[in-house]
Amino acid sequence: MIFEYILRQNKIDPETDLTIDQSIDFGSTAAAFSGGKGDFSVEFEPGATTLELEGDGYVAASLGIDSGYVPYTAFSAKAEYMEKNPDVIQKFTNALQKGLNYVQNHSPEEIAEIIAPQFKETDGKTLTAIVTRYYKQDTWKESLVFEEDSYQLLLDILSEAGELTADPPYEELVNTSFAQKASENK
Repeated sequence: MIFEYILRQNKIDPETDLTIDQSIDFGSTAAAFSGGKGDFSVEFEPGATTLELEGDGYVAASLGIDSGYVPYTAFSAKAEYMEKNPDVIQKFTNALQKGLNYVQNHSPEEIAEIIAPQFKETDGKTLTAIVTRYYKQDTWKESLVFEEDSYQLLLDILSEAGELTADPPYEELVNTSFAQKASENK
């Protein structure tokens, strides 16, 4: 949806100006591309960097940069749970903020080294290249606060994709109090 949104923003109609093959298993797109399928491929990491390091392609653009701050990852909890367990929600949010603080204050090499145990299938060179790309792209925000402009961007993307028929009010769905508190305690 984000790729198609970016195409439309650049006056390219994803329905008529090109063919998007969505029949390839998500985990196999890099292999299909390096095997000759398609002229372009939309890849998450480590697929994009692996294609570059193997000489099978290069990153031409970043959907993350071209789309703006889209909340790719969000955490949801029922209002009842949040009301009964605010300490759990706050501790969880504080831990996430601590991670953001770490990436804001450490080099890509330091970040790659500390996260390496979570990515055993990715070698150190590739992992460092990925983190360096994210670092240069300013991928990681300084705060977990889900801002209203990012929320509106997400609604626009969902609406253009035909997945949303009404815009739910930001105030009804988003609670930033835990993120704001975590951000204040940096």
